[in-house]
Amino acid sequence: MSKINIYQIDAFTDKVFHGNPAAVCVLPEWLGDEKMQQIAAENNLAETAFVLQTGPDYEIRWFTPTVEVDLCGHATMASAYVLFHFYNHLSDKINFKSRRSGLLTVEREGEALTLDFPADVYQRVEAPQALVSAIGRTPLETYRGKTDYMLLFRSEKEILDLTPDFRKMATVEARGVIVTAPGEDVDFVSRFFAPQSGIDEDPVTGSAHTTLIPFWSQKLNKKVMSARQVSERQGDLKCEFRGSRVKITGQAVAYLTGEIEV
Repeated sequence: MSKINIYQIDAFTDKVFHGNPAAVCVLPEWLGDEKMQQIAAENNLAETAFVLQTGPDYEIRWFTPTVEVDLCGHATMASAYVLFHFYNHLSDKINFKSRRSGLLTVEREGEALTLDFPADVYQRVEAPQALVSAIGRTPLETYRGKTDYMLLFRSEKEILDLTPDFRKMATVEARGVIVTAPGEDVDFVSRFFAPQSGIDEDPVTGSAHTTLIPFWSQKLNKKVMSARQVSERQGDLKCEFRGSRVKITGQAVAYLTGEIEV
């Protein structure tokens, strides 16, 4: 048995019990894939991030309770929070290296943490009938990015009123489904459903904004935008489109620190 430090951080919020909770495990060396998947399943959060220092930078991987994912925003923000607050990372910038998504950076300015992620490439498609049936409403437009479908609706109220059939949605081949509309007091709102990845609804999804930001930047003709993910826990994000990259800014707070035995 060995002990591993574990932290639970609420990301994209400035108070606990809001935003999106992520577990962060800082490792002395990589564990086997099966062991990391077991830890993520035991944590039973949308994502558990595993972080390993390699020189001045860090490698990072993310697991839901059922699968490893290509990219996770809130767990990357949570990992940066842990390194800044519990591991005395001296610089205000952290470089994370992901074997699936390349170089990812997080910069600190006061309490704000800014993710610098690659922008998604998406195209307009016909909505699969199973997806329309699962959502229970026909979208205005449907797009497909690298891993997710994105459905555009008319209003924030429509987004709030959605009650998807997650069993049907799980049959749609994708990591998950983004639904979005213009916001009432922010530029755009969204929700994110991912029963295919073991999470019916994710509270605040940084990676989904790699699709949302370029999309709404073009729609609104704006580079800097405000966004809200209108899940039950909610989360607010400041967004900036930088061509091939996007910047996503929020705050994070610590909920739990501890040790696990493996």
